[in-house]
Amino acid sequence: MSELLAVDRSTFDQVMVPNYAPSKVIPVKGKGSRIWDKDDNEYIDFAGGIAVTCLGHCHPNLVNALIDQGQKLWHLSNTMTNEPALRLASKMIDATFADKVYFSNSGGEANEAALKLARRWALEEHGIEKTHIIAFKQGFHGRTFFTVTVGGQPAYSDGFGPKPADIFHAEYNDLESVKALISDKTCAVVIEPLQGEGGIIQPTDEFIKGVRALCDQNNALLVFDEVQTGVGRLGSLYAYMDLGVTPDILTTAKGLGGGFPIGAMITTDAIAKHLKIGTHGSTCGGNPLACAVAEAAFDTVNTPELLAGVKEKSKLFMKRLNAINEKHSIFSEIRGKGLLIGAVLNEQYKGKAKELLLTAMDEGVMVLIAGANVVRFAPSLIVPDEDINQGMDKFEIAIAKYLS
Repeated sequence: MSELLAVDRSTFDQVMVPNYAPSKVIPVKGKGSRIWDKDDNEYIDFAGGIAVTCLGHCHPNLVNALIDQGQKLWHLSNTMTNEPALRLASKMIDATFADKVYFSNSGGEANEAALKLARRWALEEHGIEKTHIIAFKQGFHGRTFFTVTVGGQPAYSDGFGPKPADIFHAEYNDLESVKALISDKTCAVVIEPLQGEGGIIQPTDEFIKGVRALCDQNNALLVFDEVQTGVGRLGSLYAYMDLGVTPDILTTAKGLGGGFPIGAMITTDAIAKHLKIGTHGSTCGGNPLACAVAEAAFDTVNTPELLAGVKEKSKLFMKRLNAINEKHSIFSEIRGKGLLIGAVLNEQYKGKAKELLLTAMDEGVMVLIAGANVVRFAPSLIVPDEDINQGMDKFEIAIAKYLS
C-alpha cells in the first residue's frame, strides 16, 4: 500500500503549476451537501464543484455503480466498445432530440468535438468557404485552444500566440448583433442557453428563437453548450427543453458524471455521419467506469420527481436570497433558473465577489463566483431544505461581517 504523505496548502505552491490559486481549505470528506476539511471543519456546499456534483457527495447510487464496475472493467481502447457506454448512449438518445452520441472526458473536449464536427459538416455539405463560427462575448466553452478562442473572454485566450481563425463574437441577448455577423459563410452559432461564467444570464424568448431562425436561414448549425445547464441543473433534463428551441448539436458534461469525469456530444444522424472513422477520437472517452457512474447519475436525475424538486428548491433559494438582500442591500439583482443562481453585487461592491466568497467560506458555506461581480450558487439538485436554510443563515452572517 502506498505511503500517505503529509500535505497542506503550502505543498501546492511547491509541487503544482501556479495556474490556480486555491483557498487554504483542503476538503477530505463529503456526504450529501456537506463537506469536511482536514481539520474537521464542516461546510455546507452551495458550489457543487462548479455545478458538477449534481447529486451531492457520495450519493449511494453513484458509489454502488463505481464499486460494481470497478470490480469488472475500467478501460478499453476504442477498437472495442463496452456495455455501460452503449447503455448510457441509448438512454441519452431516448431522452433527447439526438440520434448519436460521442463520449469525451470533459466539457471542453465535448465542445472541441462539436466545433470540429460543425466545421467538417460545413466543409462536406457546403464547401470550403463555410468556416465562420459565431459565439458570444463573456461566453465560456472550455480551455482547449479552439474552445477558449470561441469563448468570448479574451483574458482566457490571449497570450498563447495566433488563435484559430474565423471566429466572431456577438452580444448575448442582442439579436441584431447576430444578424450583423451571420452569413452564408457561417457554419455554426455556439451558445449557452443560460450564460454561466458570464454572469448567470438567461436568454430572452425572442433572442433564443431568433438565433435558431437565423441559423436555419443561413444553413448554419445551432450548437448548445449545456455543460453547465444540463442534467437537471435548470429544472429540466436539458435547458433546450424549456426554451422551445432544439439545437443541432448539444454538449454535456459536469453533472453528467455527478463528479466522475465524463463529457458527451449528442447530435442527429445527418450531422454525425461527417465524423467518419479516424476523424476524431479520445483514448479514455467513453470508458466503462465513467459511463457506469454517469448512467447511474443520469437515471437518478431523469425523473419527474427530482426535476420538479429542483424548481421547488430554486424558489426557496430565491426567497432566502431576496430576504437577505432586503435587509443588507448588497445585491442589485438575484437572477438565474433552477439551481444555477446569481446574486449580482451592486455598484458599491462591484468587483468584490471573490472577497465575499472567501468570507462565506470562513463562516462554513461554499459558494462560487461568475465573474468579479456575481456570487454564484450551484448546489446539489437534491440539497435538503434544511441545508438550504442553514447555509443561507451562514451566508447572511458572512454578508453582515463583510459589510461591518
